Amino acid sequence: MTAALIGVDIGATKTALRAELPSREVVDRVVPSIGWDAEPVADGAAWIDRVVRGAFALSAESTILAVGAQGLDSVELAAELRAKLVGLGYAAVACVNDAALLVPAAGCEHGIGLIAGTGSIGVGTDAGGALLFAGGWGAVIGDDAGAAGIVREAAKAALGAHDDARPDDGLLAALLASFGVADAERLARVVNDEPTVQNWAPHAPSVFAAAATGSATATGVIEHAADHLALLVGQLVRRGAIGDDVVVAGSVITRQPVLFQALAHRLADHHPSLHLHLLADDPVAGALALAKRLN
Repeated sequence: MTAALIGVDIGATKTALRAELPSREVVDRVVPSIGWDAEPVADGAAWIDRVVRGAFALSAESTILAVGAQGLDSVELAAELRAKLVGLGYAAVACVNDAALLVPAAGCEHGIGLIAGTGSIGVGTDAGGALLFAGGWGAVIGDDAGAAGIVREAAKAALGAHDDARPDDGLLAALLASFGVADAERLARVVNDEPTVQNWAPHAPSVFAAAATGSATATGVIEHAADHLALLVGQLVRRGAIGDDVVVAGSVITRQPVLFQALAHRLADHHPSLHLHLLADDPVAGALALAKRLN
């Protein structure tokens, strides 16, 4: 019996599934990522199994599964999840971080994947095939190019300018309007009282809007985000990441060309041998490509 091939891309807010059925029909599904966590691993495997079975009426024994997931930030954790899914009966399984889907989704064999969405992380592979990670430490202490990290840095920059008694160049006003508060003190309170991705990330568009209307402070935040992405690339290259392609995806960088262009300029200056691509397909295409390699 021909196996069904299923790719799964688990992000912070949504999970995309793409199946190539035995009939060769390709079917896409999207569900919320509510309840997903990479740890405990047994719970994560059970969550994936429920989602896959809910999306497609297929038996595990006749299914080859490839999963790219937010939170799979080490080779060891990915291997543990794979083992749990194999134990649930799937014919063959691959598990990687969701950023590792970008290079195969772009049709490239080797390279670096960068995600700038809710969070930000870089993933590559060395000459021995081992996965390499950079960034992805979470919005409270990192992820400077993710939506939540950009809002964190924007709040710091706007409040710092306020403390310097500099006239607001538009960023503070944009953040006040987005958060629905009246002044700098209340902005600090609403940002600090709930230091979560859910509270911060939805306000990222206000930072880009302020930059588009001339805010130098907002532009500086975006430039810092581009610096962060370029830093991740440099860290991976220094640690032995192979390939000449850098593939980027994620809701922030795909919707905000100014960030993509800022990153392009930095890579051209510091890594001229690398070719930058904005992913044209959905990252779940990379998961299906990995599933096909297992077939």
